[in-house]
Amino acid sequence: MDTEFPGKGRVALELRGISKKYPGVLALDEVDFDLHAGEVHALFGENGAGKSTLISVICGAVRPTHGTMRLGTGIVEFDSVREAREQGISAVFQEFSLVPSMTVAQNILLGDEPSRAGFINRRAARQRALDVLSKIGFELIPDLRVGELGRSERQMVEIAKALRGELRILILDEPTASLTERETELLFELVAKLKEEGVGIVYITHRVAELQRVADRVTVLRDGRRIATVSAREASVDQLVEMMTGRPVSEVYPEIQSQPGDPVLEIRGLSTASGVRGASFTVRAGEVVGVAGLVGCGKSELLRAAYGLETVTAGQLLWCGREVPHPTPAAMVREGFYYLPPDRREEGLVPALSSGENMALGKLYLAQFNGLLGSYDRGKQRAVARELAPRIQLAEANLERPVALLSGGNQQKVLFGRGLIGATRLYVFDEPTVGVDVGTRTAIYLLIKELCDGGAAVVVVSSDLPEVLHLSHRAYVMRRGSVVAELQGAEITEVNVLAHFFEPHEKAA
Repeated sequence: MDTEFPGKGRVALELRGISKKYPGVLALDEVDFDLHAGEVHALFGENGAGKSTLISVICGAVRPTHGTMRLGTGIVEFDSVREAREQGISAVFQEFSLVPSMTVAQNILLGDEPSRAGFINRRAARQRALDVLSKIGFELIPDLRVGELGRSERQMVEIAKALRGELRILILDEPTASLTERETELLFELVAKLKEEGVGIVYITHRVAELQRVADRVTVLRDGRRIATVSAREASVDQLVEMMTGRPVSEVYPEIQSQPGDPVLEIRGLSTASGVRGASFTVRAGEVVGVAGLVGCGKSELLRAAYGLETVTAGQLLWCGREVPHPTPAAMVREGFYYLPPDRREEGLVPALSSGENMALGKLYLAQFNGLLGSYDRGKQRAVARELAPRIQLAEANLERPVALLSGGNQQKVLFGRGLIGATRLYVFDEPTVGVDVGTRTAIYLLIKELCDGGAAVVVVSSDLPEVLHLSHRAYVMRRGSVVAELQGAEITEVNVLAHFFEPHEKAA
């Protein structure tokens, strides 16, 4: 099921039989990969599939155990990232490598500053940084310190760093994860420009919509092995998911056949200070509603406003038919609204507390945690956690461990466990499977089915398009802060959802 790149660019990079062994782990197992000049070749796979190790080999951060890498016409072996950069290979990783106390311009040229008589030529360095920023079109102030920037702006600085000097190969690892919709569009325009200039681009993302937007080919990795290389435009979502997981889609996503009941949450003409504009939305008991859209489209902000985390500037919120003029998280929790945030570490968990203690957070007002005179009863908390552990497939041995020591998948299970405590009418899962492996994904999807079958209303806010396609009874698509489509049943297809991601003139382009 392999495909050749249909373009005419020469082979810029070729890897053959690349393996990387760590003690007790075979991270890469005889992987072949090639990249043409002027091509975007995407890597697709679950966490632990080998994507990060492979790009680390390409950019010189990791030496392979065996295998060969050919750059152009010659075999190369890099001992450092600097050596790879000198050969025109730059990488933008998920983890930032910026100096907060230095300016944007200083970070862009860090380690490659122009000098005069042995001293850094600051004027020339600033001009070079301005030239890079002008090329990419990002609106960054060169003299602003990086420590004063938001996450999306720091991501843009990292991209700008990678573009200094003569570039032959660019590696982008989840580059849109922190970008707004507008910034994402600027990145896509930059990728198209670099392709025209003959730069080969290795692109990693878990968003299928991005693959079909920017990539020419996709190589799927699983358990350190290359499964196949396919055309990005010809491969379907189901094909990519099956290759990625090793299971048919029917085994990953359960069939949810519950019948919707009365509305639990109704949003009418809602606007927020964070950019949601006149959005209307409904979710009923016994129903899964998906919310899709590009990063920055407002899909998270819409449900966060209903929970009381965003400032509402206009519109109406109804809970079980009753208007709630000023929602707050404390009040909505007591009403039976559970919100699982997209960033479990920043907003969901207290790292130093145990898994069991984290499950109880936000629910300590319940009688099941109270002892004599209303005091907190740690024994009862532990009993509740032990009862929940099998339901969320969390090993009992992990209940007393600090949650910071658990894997991402187990941390996510802890957050799901919190939502199972007490009477909950509505579950809003915002990016519920971010950073978890396929086994945990399957467990989470089965739990969503169980909740829905039990009569709860469920909202899945996701940048992972297959989740929305396969779990939803109905789906809303958002763009630029507005709800632009409501799809139901058989209407929820990849083509229909993607058709609403972009403005008509953008799709035509």
